[in-house]
Amino acid sequence: MGGSAPRRDHQLPVETTSFVDRRGELTQGRELLARARLVTLTGPGGVGKTRLAARIAARVQRAFPDGVRFVHLSGLHDPALVPLAAADALGLHDHSAQPPLDALVEQVRDRRLLLVVDNCEHLAGACAQLAAALLHGTEGVRVLATSRHRLGLTEEHLLEVRPLPVPDPDGDLSAAEGYPALTLFADRAAAVVPGFRLTPDNRASVARLCHHLDGLPLAIELAAVRMRVLDVEQLLDRLDDRYRFLTTGSPAALPRHQTLRAAVAWSHDLCTGPEQLVWARLSVLAGSFDLETAEAVCADDTGEPDAGWGTGPAPAEALLPGGPRFADGSCELTRPVQALSGTVTVGSAFPPAPAPAGGPVPLPVMRPESLIVPSTGGGLTLPPPTAGAAGNWTPRPGGLRADDVLDAVAGLVDKSVLCREPGPGGVRYRMLDTLRQYGLEQLRRTVGEEGAARRRQRDWTLRSVEACERGWFGPGQPETVARLRADRDNLRAALDFSLSTPGEARAGLRLAGTLWFYWHACGAPREGLYWLDRALAANPEPTPERARGLWVAGLLAAATQDFPRGRRHARDALALARLLGHAAEAAHAEYVIGVLRLFGDDLPGALRHFETTVARGPVPGQHLSVVGLDQVELACALGFLGEADRAVEVCERALGLCERHGELWVRSYVLRILALAHSVRRDWARAERHAREALRLKLAVHDVIGIALTLDLLASIATERGAHRHAAVLLGGADRVWADIDAARWSARTLNAARRDSEERACLALGRDAFERAHRRGAGLGLAELVGQALQEPARPRPRESRAPHDDTPVRLTRRETEVARLVAEGLANQQIADRLVIARRTAEGHVERILSKLGFSNRSQIAAWVTAQR
Repeated sequence: MGGSAPRRDHQLPVETTSFVDRRGELTQGRELLARARLVTLTGPGGVGKTRLAARIAARVQRAFPDGVRFVHLSGLHDPALVPLAAADALGLHDHSAQPPLDALVEQVRDRRLLLVVDNCEHLAGACAQLAAALLHGTEGVRVLATSRHRLGLTEEHLLEVRPLPVPDPDGDLSAAEGYPALTLFADRAAAVVPGFRLTPDNRASVARLCHHLDGLPLAIELAAVRMRVLDVEQLLDRLDDRYRFLTTGSPAALPRHQTLRAAVAWSHDLCTGPEQLVWARLSVLAGSFDLETAEAVCADDTGEPDAGWGTGPAPAEALLPGGPRFADGSCELTRPVQALSGTVTVGSAFPPAPAPAGGPVPLPVMRPESLIVPSTGGGLTLPPPTAGAAGNWTPRPGGLRADDVLDAVAGLVDKSVLCREPGPGGVRYRMLDTLRQYGLEQLRRTVGEEGAARRRQRDWTLRSVEACERGWFGPGQPETVARLRADRDNLRAALDFSLSTPGEARAGLRLAGTLWFYWHACGAPREGLYWLDRALAANPEPTPERARGLWVAGLLAAATQDFPRGRRHARDALALARLLGHAAEAAHAEYVIGVLRLFGDDLPGALRHFETTVARGPVPGQHLSVVGLDQVELACALGFLGEADRAVEVCERALGLCERHGELWVRSYVLRILALAHSVRRDWARAERHAREALRLKLAVHDVIGIALTLDLLASIATERGAHRHAAVLLGGADRVWADIDAARWSARTLNAARRDSEERACLALGRDAFERAHRRGAGLGLAELVGQALQEPARPRPRESRAPHDDTPVRLTRRETEVARLVAEGLANQQIADRLVIARRTAEGHVERILSKLGFSNRSQIAAWVTAQR
């Protein structure tokens, strides 16, 4: 709820306000989890189930050596995505062709962990299937669920979460502080009125207020926020007015769900007109969001907004110029660009999405008064806004403007309708599900308004994603990945709206295809295939969007080892692209066809294929990431066929391309192949240097599969160099990372043979007990710690007295040195750092030398590891 909503990630949520005593429920929840493997906390909305579940999980986490993970479902509405959301929360990266739920169960079969599944009521069937599969397919996994209703499994144990106890307002209130409802009100009121506390003079009024609110925590918090402008007696009077309206004509007391609804409606009445309007329009956002998104979704401005969180100019070669025009006459790029001429802003690779059938439809502008007109249906009727709130706001001509949205968001944060939380790129906002559902009801009171808001959200998402794609082959990839992951729920909402609304399907296909780099580079091939399957089925027409969707689906199918499906999609994409005369999409499809040959062990065929595409060079409109990957796959084929010298030559060219653009993802693959080629040459020093640099970049873009592969390679190099203890640590870490992907390493002979060789030689050198100790040490490290270990410790025995210079000594860098260190960690060379900071190259070099000196390091990789550890 507003300011009390915990920050959300897949670990235990971070509480941002105090937790009011629920000792009885905490004890009962711990006892239930000790004897049952499925416990469901049930109760009405706003009663505090999520906070209680987090507290219970925190109390029992020591009993689960493999951890406690949270699955947040409030922003998810498609049952098919529940297993994928659970796998994501567990950090799993399955790339098999198994059904997602089967793959999840197989990967956690031998683990002892607690999975907290929050907000199950709207996806009860899918949550029940998830819980049943985990209960029947594993022995050490337990599930703690929160839902307004039970899941209905025979193994389920229920814990009813009741409202907070409230004393009799007319009784003895000398021990009022012992009642959690009053304590909660006093705590939240003190946050807006410093010094507020319960006194003999106000206890009865606070008790009466909490009694009216049935002890529901969310309702109490909403009321307490009003203490900024009202005292307790005024609060009570206004709440009494609201309740008299709700119970007119009915002698029955309000049920609890109506109590909460009344409190929410009362808060809504006290909002200004723009705040009510923004509350309603923001309800189409399924997850957290930033201010730019709020403005794009809520404002009635007709001007084209900025591109969104793919900010900054696109690299000049991100999409090569000169592509063909489409059937509607639009050009592939909105303006010409000059290759290698700095940076320019380029347009989308697709023509504008089509309007709904029948042509563009003018969208109604929703006025605040339309949100509060008394309804004629059977639902709750809302009164006109109170004076001093929405009633004195006059809508501007043209509707809500961006600056109105900013003011409204600030007001909604102030009133605890929105909670403010840190996120990638700055501040983000979130609305609790109860408040979002209320806002959605208000939005639906005006015909067409919900569709208009969802279309604005989808269009904004599409523009933002296209900007991210244009800038993908360039600096800023880690930030792009972080923001896309933070916006997952809103991406899903935009895709679902497009693919379930008549006339919007082509935009859905365009969005799903444009996200190819996210599905592929960020380890989400299963979800990408899910959306592309829906989008391709809804768009059978021969369009550029379909050509792209087909090759992306082929690439993702290959990533999940469904090679026949991948080949079928890639060939269809190539045929369609050629039919349309679309050279860029044809080149992209050809890349997928070559990858499938490489994955299928057709090394001579893959070599011929990529020799042809690399010799041909880039085609107009082709994405530079694919141009770079063509060279990566060529070098890979050469390396596997023993032509190490040619592989190194190809890699050096590809590395130059990546470095000119400040690119990290493709560069990490180039460096890994370069390390493999030097391994073939038995040049272990160069192989280690390139592999460590590849590992650092893979951590920066969170390429978990790439991290696993590179750790295996570094372990082999360490073995060859005689650093057997270090090799054992790396093998332990690699085995742990592979457990989240495929413990059998895809049953690949080459990978498993190399791993066995490293283990056998390390055991022979160290002895089995010492090897196991070092292996356990590596397996116990987190991903960032593991990469830091690999980067900080060269793969050769160290003198006994030597240690990492920063282990025990605090180091203070200046603000500029800290800035330079972060840029070094991004992989920027000295000239690029100088360009970014607008300083001379020699100045940048001086900063780097001072950083190395202060930290006691000898190379840039150690600086990168140090920066990673600081985060």
